[in-house]
This record gives sequence, C-alpha cells and structure tokens, in this order.
Amino acid sequence: MKITQLLQEDKVTLSLEVFPPKKDTAMEAVSRSVQEIASLKPDFMSVTYGAGGGTSAYTVQIAKDIKAAYGVPSMAHLTCVSSTKETVREQLMRMQEAGIENVLALRGDIPTETDFPLPDQFHYAVEMVEYIKQVAPEMCIGGACYPEGHPEAVSKAQDIKNIKAKVDAGCEFLTTQMFFDNSIFYNYMYRLREAGVMVPVIAGIMPITRKNQVERSIQLSGSCVPARFKSIVDWFGDDPAKMKQAGIAYATDQIIDLIANGISHIHVYTMNDPEVAQGIMNNLSAILHA
Repeated sequence: MKITQLLQEDKVTLSLEVFPPKKDTAMEAVSRSVQEIASLKPDFMSVTYGAGGGTSAYTVQIAKDIKAAYGVPSMAHLTCVSSTKETVREQLMRMQEAGIENVLALRGDIPTETDFPLPDQFHYAVEMVEYIKQVAPEMCIGGACYPEGHPEAVSKAQDIKNIKAKVDAGCEFLTTQMFFDNSIFYNYMYRLREAGVMVPVIAGIMPITRKNQVERSIQLSGSCVPARFKSIVDWFGDDPAKMKQAGIAYATDQIIDLIANGISHIHVYTMNDPEVAQGIMNNLSAILHA
C-alpha cells in the first residue's frame, strides 16, 4: 500500500522507523528487533539507509521482509550521500522487484572524511526526487522537513522554499526531523501552509531514553530542548530504567498533544528498541484504535 493512501484515511496513524545493522555481524539481532517491532502492527514502517552506505544493501531486504513476512506496509530510504546515480537506479529496481511502493528521498548527513558531491552523485534531495519521478513514476515519494530549520540553511524562509521545491518536484508527503517542543511544530505547520506546501506532514518523534542521546540528537538536528525535558534528563538520566520510562512518557505526552490539536500522523524513531515502540503503542492503544 502507498503511504499516501494511508494518510488519506480518516484516522490517526502511527508509524515506526528501524535501521539496518552497522556491521554485517549484527544482522541477526536487528532482524529480531524488526520482527518484534513489526508484530506491534504499526500503520507502516520505514527502513533507513545504512550510515555511509556501509550496510545499505540490507535496507531493501528488511523493507521487503516487513511487508511480505509481517504484513506491514514499508518504506525504504535512499540518500544522495551514500549513493551514486547508478546506485539509486539499482536500488529502485530492487524495490520494485520486492514489491516496495514507498521511498523516502534524502540528501543525508555529509561525512567529514569524504568529498561530496562527486560527479556521479545528486547534490540535493530535490534532484533525487526529480530522478525517481522519471525512472520510477509509480513510486510514492516522501521527503524530510525541519521544524527548526535545516542546520545548513541560510534562513528558515529559504529552508521552506527548498521544501516547496522538493514538493513541486514530486514529493508526496513529508516527515519531520525530531522535535521536543510541539509549539515549534505548530508554528512550522502554519509557515508551510502559508508557503503553499499542502502535502501531508508526518510529525517525527524521538523518544529520548538514554542521557547520552540528548547531546547527540542536538548535534544531528539542532533541536531545541525545553527546560521541562532537561529537568527530566537531569533527574532520571543516571538511572537507565527510570530514564527509559520517563523518555517514553515524554514522547507519549507529545503525541497525545499533537493528536488533540489535529495532527493525525505520527512517526516514531524507535532506534530499533522494541521496548520503546511497545511502550508508546501501549500508552496510546485506546487512542489509536478509537
């Protein structure tokens, strides 16, 4: 099923993200986690592209298994950073052969130790979106957006112009980078709609369940961490069990507030942790199945 079909239904959707192993030897553990998360029956699951392309060969296989073995619609990621133009074509062919109908087109984080872009790579996600529309027009294409502005954008206004260009090129829905303050998201949605970006927007939520995730998350996304959440980390951060429960509770509270304010589509970055995914879905069981 195409994700745009799911997003058109009159219901709350909750989707979950998993990632392939960083090393080939970890594939068995990742497969177990994916199976446990898929057994929760989210509305769909997305599979990231291996960091630096190192294990990206597993992305399509995992997405295929999610759909074929567990009956959950799936989406595979593709990044400009980890792919040549020929790699993108090959991956799209593999997706089609596997029956995968959804792809998330991303530029990706630029590794400091490599030159980017090379002549055979796409510079930006918008170029990849245009290419996918040409070579695989039946694919449902998603893209990323940034409630607090892309860290490399010269301004928030320019960032929204870039998002609009991506949508105009054929991006059919957007998933946000993580955020921890819902008011930032609501303001962002207003600015998107004002700019004419009318495609569905899925709110991306990252449950912070370990103290060391906070700094890493800020580095990657530039996210603002509210004082309320800092207090939670300060109080519970040194006790892993308490921090995990508090992180799940905070993410659940965010999601409930979003739904209560008319945001129907939520995407949870699970970090391959079935306990986190199950905790959130259990907390929302009545809301999701209303």
